[in-house]
Amino acid sequence: MSKVIFTSPEQAEATFYQAMERMDLEAMMSVWAEDEEVVCIHPGGPRITGLASVRESWRQVFASGARFHVRVMGEVVMRGLLMSVHSVNEILFVGENGDQPAPPIVATNVYFRGAAGWHMVSHHASILPHADIPQDIDTRHGSNTVH
Repeated sequence: MSKVIFTSPEQAEATFYQAMERMDLEAMMSVWAEDEEVVCIHPGGPRITGLASVRESWRQVFASGARFHVRVMGEVVMRGLLMSVHSVNEILFVGENGDQPAPPIVATNVYFRGAAGWHMVSHHASILPHADIPQDIDTRHGSNTVH
């Protein structure tokens, strides 16, 4: 598989969330670094390490058939020359019409820049306890980012 070259961590992150919504395993894995040290933690799940295990975890998520739409907001970015850390709030909308909000999630996405561009090395997502869903969230399908 030829690796996609992402010219910025923001481009890799946009592809990550688009792949999640489309349930596109190949697009999802194009975001991840080809490294056995990658780490993924899904909400309420264990720490998953290694590219093959991360791929299998996303295959299982997508195979569940659960359709959802993601809105990303409240992004805080710490970026250097070779690493970018993004702390975001994710609001998932589930259901047949994708209009029922699920509990809010806080996620940390870490990207490294190598010879093949920027790629994800870590995704850690956790459900926020006792969090309220912001009232100004747009539930229409469209842009993944709400500011």
